[in-house]
Amino acid sequence: MKILDKTEDGNLDEQEKIKKTSQETEWELKPQYVIIALVVFVTFCCCILFFFMIYRYNGFTDFWKKLSLILQPIIIGVVIAYLLNPIMKFLEGHLLKFLEPRMKSKCKAKKTSRGIAITGSLVFLVGICVLLVAAIVPSISASIQSMITSFPQEAKDLTKWVDEVTNGDTELASMIQQGVDKITDTVETFFEDDIFSKVQTYLTSITSGVIYGVKFVLNVIVGLIISVYVMADQEHFAGQAKKIVYAMFKPVRANVIVDTVRKSNEIFSGFISGKILDSAIIGVLAYIVLAIMKMPDTVLVAVIIGVTNVIPFFGPFIGAVPSFIIIVLQNPIQGLYFLIFIVVLQQIDGNIIGPKILGSSTGLSAFWVVFAILVFGGLWGFPGMLLGVPLMAVIYYVAQKTVSYFLKKRGLTTDTLAYVYLTKVDKESNQPVYDKNPSKKELKKHHGKHIGESVEESKKEE
Repeated sequence: MKILDKTEDGNLDEQEKIKKTSQETEWELKPQYVIIALVVFVTFCCCILFFFMIYRYNGFTDFWKKLSLILQPIIIGVVIAYLLNPIMKFLEGHLLKFLEPRMKSKCKAKKTSRGIAITGSLVFLVGICVLLVAAIVPSISASIQSMITSFPQEAKDLTKWVDEVTNGDTELASMIQQGVDKITDTVETFFEDDIFSKVQTYLTSITSGVIYGVKFVLNVIVGLIISVYVMADQEHFAGQAKKIVYAMFKPVRANVIVDTVRKSNEIFSGFISGKILDSAIIGVLAYIVLAIMKMPDTVLVAVIIGVTNVIPFFGPFIGAVPSFIIIVLQNPIQGLYFLIFIVVLQQIDGNIIGPKILGSSTGLSAFWVVFAILVFGGLWGFPGMLLGVPLMAVIYYVAQKTVSYFLKKRGLTTDTLAYVYLTKVDKESNQPVYDKNPSKKELKKHHGKHIGESVEESKKEE
């Protein structure tokens, strides 16, 4: 009986162990099922959202516009804080060196220097805006008014000058005169018929524009307040963002995300601040030279040149066209001098001033710069033309890092120049094979100064 009891107890113990192990395996499998269910649910939601965006595109764009209008003060505040951050950091660094030895608490010295630096950067921004408005707006309004009143006479003077230059060439003179007369008639018709006949429409649009302008000014004021909070607590916001990233992703992937964001910030801040400084220098230089040359509407032309110079590559050409028209209508000879000056100025900017200030902040070739301006300018207009180059630089950086990662994983060289004369990669040895062995002179002549060494180094790596 005892033996039977022992065997029964043994069987019961084994059954309990089996039950426990089965329960444990169930509990181990449950988290996996939960993860799978979450992935399926998120994928399903993404598919629905994508479907909604395609078939309800107009509604989605309206919602996006409404959301952007609601968030406009926050966007303005973040942009202002981002642009003023280098000035704030510069002032804070110098103030901290001055206040830290003179205060007992380092924390208090840091808070005081941060507050004074934020106030100084905002005063700098407001001062620049006030000076620009006070100096530029009266001059521009006077220039535009004088252009409107004196346009017919200037067109006649231009026609007379063309007749004198052509020296009896009746066909060329008549063609140019017809073109000038057509432009004059179009401008006069626009001011006489279109503007005066549609006063009510223009008044309505002006009223709505004034309302929008008042709203925008209020949003800017709120944005300035938000920018103070962003600049004052920027380290805390950065820490919160990193905390979220490391909570959502594994350390390996989170490190890549943080590094990419850091590099993106470096590219954008370097490009935007450098481009603004470069355009300001070009505008001031243009004003000084145009004033010495006694060009008409100097301030207006200098502002056009400075503002359009913010756009990479195409900016100088965009700014030169209206500036040339403004000058050539008043003095044709000075218009020709202006074109020569613009060519010289852009050569100085492109070869001396621009590279000194911007350096290699983007690392893009001329092709990718043009590509970025055309694509992002076509998508987003002027903001796309301005921000397209640094955005393309970030995309290029991410693509370069991804390609380099996979090449290293396959045991191949990451040097682009080593692939110029590459024919194939040997399957067995996993080494590059070159069809021909060009000399260093040929490589330098066709593909740059260091390509010969790059190919030789890649051969040594074999």
